[in-house]
Amino acid sequence: MPVELMRQPAGLGEPLGKYSHISIATGTQIVAVAGQVGTTSSGQLSGDGSVGAQTRQAFENLATALRSLDLGPQDIFKTTTYLVGAANIAAFMEARTAVFEELFPDGNYPPNTLLVVAALVADELMVEVEALAIRATG
Repeated sequence: MPVELMRQPAGLGEPLGKYSHISIATGTQIVAVAGQVGTTSSGQLSGDGSVGAQTRQAFENLATALRSLDLGPQDIFKTTTYLVGAANIAAFMEARTAVFEELFPDGNYPPNTLLVVAALVADELMVEVEALAIRATG
């Protein structure tokens, strides 16, 4: 695998959640996946529209985008998450924990930045996740 993840490098504390502090890629191409939201392929809001349903769908959409390039969650170099409203942090974390247990069964999570924002592109959207992944060259 062309990604080395360092959850807790020397001199840094334990991450505050399911992420690593550092990821290192060598001999690779960087693949940028645009922010994925909680809508299905038909454009409908996923499930009941809750933060949990949107979180699961956003990560499913991210995985679908990666599969289109024969990549998977293990190839994610870094994610950035945009979450509407601080009141949604606990529900997001609960949903992401469940999703990450499926996507990263080895417990090695890519670095992530979580930003709490006032709004996304549409009022009903609560979660957006973008990713950088890596693809081995040659």
